[in-house]
Amino acid sequence: MNPLKKLFKQTFIYGLATVLPRVISFFLLPLYTSVFENAAGYGQYTNIYAWIAIFNVFLAYGMETAFFRFYTKSENKGKVISTSLLSLLGSSLLFLILALTIKQWLADFTNINPDFIRFTTYILVLDALVIIPFALLRANEKPMKYGLLKVINVAINLGFNIFFLIILPKLVADQEDSFFSSIFKENWEIQYIFISNILASGITLLLLSPTYFRTKYSFDIQLWKQMLKYAGPVMIAGIAFTINEVFDKILLTELLPSDIAETEVGKYGACYKLALFMTLFGTAFRMGVEPFFFSHASTEKPQKTYAEITNYFVILGSTILLTVVVLVDPLAKLLIRNSVYWEALDVVPIILLGSFCLGIYHSLSVWYKITDRTRFGAYISSVGAILTLAINFIFIPKIGYMASALATLTAYASMMLLSYYFGKRYYPVPYNTRKIVFYLSISILFSVLAFYVFGRNLIAGGLLLLLFLGMLYKLEGDKLKMIFQKPSKT
Repeated sequence: MNPLKKLFKQTFIYGLATVLPRVISFFLLPLYTSVFENAAGYGQYTNIYAWIAIFNVFLAYGMETAFFRFYTKSENKGKVISTSLLSLLGSSLLFLILALTIKQWLADFTNINPDFIRFTTYILVLDALVIIPFALLRANEKPMKYGLLKVINVAINLGFNIFFLIILPKLVADQEDSFFSSIFKENWEIQYIFISNILASGITLLLLSPTYFRTKYSFDIQLWKQMLKYAGPVMIAGIAFTINEVFDKILLTELLPSDIAETEVGKYGACYKLALFMTLFGTAFRMGVEPFFFSHASTEKPQKTYAEITNYFVILGSTILLTVVVLVDPLAKLLIRNSVYWEALDVVPIILLGSFCLGIYHSLSVWYKITDRTRFGAYISSVGAILTLAINFIFIPKIGYMASALATLTAYASMMLLSYYFGKRYYPVPYNTRKIVFYLSISILFSVLAFYVFGRNLIAGGLLLLLFLGMLYKLEGDKLKMIFQKPSKT
């Protein structure tokens, strides 16, 4: 099979699978913005899950990427699996004990209600324990099984959210002395969200548990040290990435006046979700392309293939950017049912473009992963994190959540440019820079016209989108058909 065709097929499957936990936000966004009629409630939820994202990185500590690297090149793959599983199992249990012991300190540090710390701890541990089983499925190129398990996780999470937040209150209202009244509590919306998450993660771990039972355990201390050495910079990069992605919500809570902070975070967090279309595309691409990069590193002239992949990523990403900008108002009415949140829609094009730059960065980052220079990933993402923190600290008191949106764009654009610069030096890839800049520029220009000049007018934006798609078909139609069409049978 054409390697590009194989990549796009796997990316599509991983896209459905890996991003479904994030797609659930689309289904839950109208639910949560209805349940939390006051934006402050959604702001509290957003702040808690921002901290969960940060702690997730610490509990993974780069072992997923290290696992790919060592599993791919090791002759004794069983030892890599065993060492990775034992490492994450030990660190997760240690965190569980420590977090529950210092629960009050964590509550004070994160500004989260102490009652919620126990729930978040369980979620974090369960998520950490499935990292290697899921990575093993990806490494063995089993996207269908991977996808099925992710779909099950999403379905369970979504189902319990609907039950606890919609169905249960109605059952209690109709039957006050029933069994359901014994499990229902007033103002427990956030707790029910946690419980749904825990149930979904727990069942997913149970379904992946055969990986733990089939493994012949032995802990190779030397291999573990090598993996940690490789994973360390990846973890630092992950922390920096997470700061870029979620720390703005935390800083908004801390830096805005207390009487409006959670409300503003709620509005920003809800509209931020509309940029998730680009994040979903970028995440799906990264999940498909990371194993692809490693498996094709030893082939003849892999750089040419890497360059083609980036070209098509930019083409598709440019289309998504313009499409979401043009349809932002219908999407907001569909997904954010409460108009109190719409005030923050101005951040959507900025966050979309920032997420696009991040996706391009991931495509460009092949050079430091293939050459084992993961420290550059840490350096580059740290620059992004510093920019994020600096811009947020300086400008949030002046322009509120718009500062957070601009910080996101600045950080990811800087990371993209730095990766391109260093990649040219250490692992030259023949990117078609002229084509990349062309499509990116046209998409940005049309987005600015649709959103700002024509005031989000759907007809004007639709015409610009059709013009862009027509140009794309004229210039790239034949090449895209060659990738996606089925080979003719002879």
